Amino acid sequence: MRRGRPGALPRGGGPSHARSAVGEERTLTSVEGIQTDRPGQDPGPESHNRERDASRLWHVTLSVSGDEAPLAEVRRALEQLAHDHPFLLTSRYATTHAEIRYWEEARDLHDAAAIALRLWGEHRATAKLPPWEIVGLEVIDRETYHQRVAEGYGPPPAAPVGVHPF
Repeated sequence: MRRGRPGALPRGGGPSHARSAVGEERTLTSVEGIQTDRPGQDPGPESHNRERDASRLWHVTLSVSGDEAPLAEVRRALEQLAHDHPFLLTSRYATTHAEIRYWEEARDLHDAAAIALRLWGEHRATAKLPPWEIVGLEVIDRETYHQRVAEGYGPPPAAPVGVHPF
């Protein structure tokens, strides 16, 4: 389950109302993440397409590590994470560390990295993940990922997909 950014308007929802500092009520419109504070003004399809076109795919590798945990519990937790986060490609794990690889759609590297850095903490309770800390993060764009794979020095394509021991 993916959560929205704190303070952001819900996607695809109807107009919301906000009161300005001078007490004037205005309508906030949210169209797939595009917001305007001008009452009655629709950003229009051109603005929506620019926002969608600005989104890119990023390959994320998140490494976590910590105190030893039972292997079966680590596997079950990562399987639950994969269920909760359907874009997860593959996870590798051991009793003291794990590596998670997946594709993230985001506007830029900063957004993709911020989402990745929240992933483990946001799912820790629901997936019953070990209390490990993030010890590594790599975020690369799709072109760089494919270039590395083609040149033979990047991560191999995530196959087989799923949760596997190191």
